[in-house]
Amino acid sequence: MQELKIKDIFDKTKVGTEVKLKGWIYRMRESGGIVFSILRDSTGIIQLTTAKNNVDEETFNNAKRASIESSVTVEGTVQQDERAPSGYEIKIKKFKIIGLSNNYPISRDFSKEYLLDVRHLWLRSRKMTSILKIRSTVFGAIHEFLRNEGYCEVQPPMFTEVGSEGGSTLFEVPYFGKKVYLTQSWQLYAEAFIFSVEKAYTIAPSFRAEKSKTARHLTEFWHAEVEAAWEHFDDFIKLAENLISYICKKVAESNVNELTILDQSIDKLLSITPPFPRITYSEAFAMLKKKGFDIDFGKDLGQTEEREIGKYFKKPVFITHYPKEIMAFYKLKDPKNPKFCLNFNLIVPNVGEIIDGSERESDINEIIKSLKSKNIDPSKYQWYLDSRRYGSVPHSGFGLGVDRLIMWICGLDSIKDAIAFPRTMSRTYP
Repeated sequence: MQELKIKDIFDKTKVGTEVKLKGWIYRMRESGGIVFSILRDSTGIIQLTTAKNNVDEETFNNAKRASIESSVTVEGTVQQDERAPSGYEIKIKKFKIIGLSNNYPISRDFSKEYLLDVRHLWLRSRKMTSILKIRSTVFGAIHEFLRNEGYCEVQPPMFTEVGSEGGSTLFEVPYFGKKVYLTQSWQLYAEAFIFSVEKAYTIAPSFRAEKSKTARHLTEFWHAEVEAAWEHFDDFIKLAENLISYICKKVAESNVNELTILDQSIDKLLSITPPFPRITYSEAFAMLKKKGFDIDFGKDLGQTEEREIGKYFKKPVFITHYPKEIMAFYKLKDPKNPKFCLNFNLIVPNVGEIIDGSERESDINEIIKSLKSKNIDPSKYQWYLDSRRYGSVPHSGFGLGVDRLIMWICGLDSIKDAIAFPRTMSRTYP
C-alpha cells in the first residue's frame, strides 16, 4: 500500500490500487448508508466514499463523526468517478480520526472582516492555499532571477535612526532610552553595499505609517529591493521588466492548478514580455486631464490615477520622469531637464504602482542641496554621505512591492488577501 499526496492519485495507472492518505475533511454529507467526504491536503481535494455495508462499524462511525477540518488518515482503493469533484474517489476500507474538529467556525456565510478575524483558520481555504503557493513561487523566482544576473543577497537592518522616504510615515520605536524607527526601505544601506559587492539585493519587510485605507496599502509589506554600481536609468528599466516577465512565466509554469482555482488566465501571464510601454509623467498627466481628472501638475499620482493609466495598456507600463520636487532626495535630476528626475514607476492594471526606481544622484553637493530643500538636516546623514565622499560612482536601483505584484497576478480585490497575516491601520490581530 502506497502513502500518497492527493495530487498523485490523479493518474489512471493508480486506478484499482490501494493507497493511504492523510489530510483534513473539507466537506461531508451522508446519504442512504454512505458517507461522502471530501478530503484535502496541501496538494488538492478528493472524494472519499465510505459505505456502511462494506466496512466495519468503527470505520463507518468515524466517517460520520469526522466533521469539517477534522484531521484523518484513510486507506482505500482508487476509483474513477466522473461525478466526483476531481474525477477520482477513494473507496474507503479504513478511516481513522486523528484530531476531531468541533463546530469549525467558518461557514458559507461570512464577511471579509470576519475572515480577517479568523485568518489563522481561513489560511486553510483553497483560495488562500493557492495564493500562498503562488506567493512562494514569486519569492523563489525573484531570488533565482537576480542571482542569475549576478546579484548578491544582503541583509540590511530593520532599525534605523533616519528615514529614507520622508518622516511622516516613520514608525517610531523606543530603543534603550532613545528613539529609532522601523525601516521604510533599505535604500540608504543599499548604497553602502554596492561599494562592496557592486550588485546587491534584499527581500525583507518594510514599514510605512501611512494613514491609508486603500485596497493596496499595508503598514508592513514585503519589499524586493535591488541596487547596482555602474548601472544607469535605462539599464534598470530593462532589469525591472525582465524580472517581472520572468516571475510571470514561472508562476504560469509552476502554478497551473492554483491559477485555475483563482480563475486567472495563464495566457495573460505568458503575454507579459519585454519591452513594456513607457510614458512620461507629463504624458500621463495629459492623458488624465483629457479623461476629466482634476489634478495639479507636479502632484504625485495616486491609486485612482494610476489605475486609469493602467486601463490604456494591456501589460505593465512605465511612467518616467516625475517632477524633482516630489521625489526622494537621492534621485538623480534629468540632465536634459533638471525639473524632472531619471526615475520610473511600473504600473499594472487594477493595482497601480508595483515598482519605484531611479538612477541615483552621485554628487554629494547635489544631495546636500536636496536635503536642505526638504528641510532635512544633512548632519543626520553623514555616514550615508560617505558613499559620495569616497569613490562615488553612477548607480541605480528599484524597490518592488511583492504583495502588490501578487495581488495583480492572483486577480485579488485587496492586498490583504495577498499576504498571510495583513497589517493595516486597524488590524494587528491575529
